Amino acid sequence: MKKHLPNAVTCLNLFSGCLAICHIFAGDLETGAYFVGLSALFDFFDGLLARALHVSSPIGKDLDSLADVVSFGVVPGAFLFDLLRQSGAGMPTWLPYAGFIVTVFSALRLAKFNNDTRQSDSFIGLPTPACTLVVASLPLILANDRFALSPYVLNPWVLLGLTLVLSGLLVAELPLFALKFKSFRWQDNQVRFVFLLLSVGLFLWLWAAAIPLIILLYVLLSVLSPAKPKIEAA
Repeated sequence: MKKHLPNAVTCLNLFSGCLAICHIFAGDLETGAYFVGLSALFDFFDGLLARALHVSSPIGKDLDSLADVVSFGVVPGAFLFDLLRQSGAGMPTWLPYAGFIVTVFSALRLAKFNNDTRQSDSFIGLPTPACTLVVASLPLILANDRFALSPYVLNPWVLLGLTLVLSGLLVAELPLFALKFKSFRWQDNQVRFVFLLLSVGLFLWLWAAAIPLIILLYVLLSVLSPAKPKIEAA
């Protein structure tokens, strides 16, 4: 029985992603963003549960990637499609479809992850949930715009640039730390604790507007940390 529990949580990730898509195409991007948050939680806990129960299987690994390609591949593409469509007055009619470039690169990222033995304790390239959280934060920023960011969020060139930057980061040979704690000793997890503390502070201060900054912080800490992950030959 216990070996099926992580897969059940993975299925909840997939289901939440499907609900996010439904709300996005119904024009309710804010609710779609909250379902992305649920998907991210389920994606975190399925792995945590599998490690805690000491269960794993090829089916579980494949199911996780299939769920992720929907929740963290199709979903950010749908968000960007809708946002580009809103911002595209006077722009080429094909422009909104460029948002699905993120979907393509997310699928490539997940395929690389499944076949790259270097990514057991760290990541190479931006994880798809991190990419999706950046995109999902945009409608939340629009709905609660305390910092007058709406003109930038709905600028088609900003959105297109964000699409290309995120797509590149997904497949970049960039070593990034994983939030996997083998122990809770400070000396073993300095960069993780610093990241979590700063992230909580930013989120409490800026709310949704903090999410892109938190992901940028994640990349910068990974690159600048003296103990940053090293890329070994595959």
